[in-house]
Amino acid sequence: MKTILCYGDSLTWGYNAVGPSRHAYEDRWPSVLETELGGTTHIIPDGLNGRTTAFDDHLSAADRNGARTLSTALVTHAPLDLVIIMLGANDMKPWIHGSPFTAKYGLLRLVEIVRGVEYGFGWTAPKILLVSPPAVSRTDNAEFKEFFAGGDAASQHLARLYAELASLTGCGFFDAGSVAKTTPLDGVHLDAENTRAIGRALAPVVRKMLEL
Repeated sequence: MKTILCYGDSLTWGYNAVGPSRHAYEDRWPSVLETELGGTTHIIPDGLNGRTTAFDDHLSAADRNGARTLSTALVTHAPLDLVIIMLGANDMKPWIHGSPFTAKYGLLRLVEIVRGVEYGFGWTAPKILLVSPPAVSRTDNAEFKEFFAGGDAASQHLARLYAELASLTGCGFFDAGSVAKTTPLDGVHLDAENTRAIGRALAPVVRKMLEL
């Protein structure tokens, strides 16, 4: 059985804009992916609300800097066959940096960490699948509108930049925006159907990468 770590933010955690609340376990995309793969893999979801690729955000008690916490997650769950990284939406917040170009370099830092960690026991680094999140959309939610001001335009470039990075680094790539759209309730998160859609769409990509 193959082991996969899904490293992401609230889209991986399963944030539901209705309530707000959290989607049922079976509706979150890592859970759907595991089901779609039919018992051939063990999926470890590691989603944190507000997580960035590699930048600090001190508005939470948790450490949201993905680069600072990734090595701990990798060693904790080793050995791993694949790491799926879906981050970048929170990088679009203007007080983080709001630049898709910079998010690409934050993601590059995560790739370097996955490949540079000392896993021990002779274990090698896992394969990497980079997933660009669905673009931020316009919303009438006053709070999220300010949190992600300008993010709707900036996030449109993430898929192209991530695809370029994946090609450069030899990682797999998938554009989650090709199958899922963010909800207008807050412009950032996914309803149940859209998060399920990501899990279903990733299944053939993972099968190919892991030769399942």
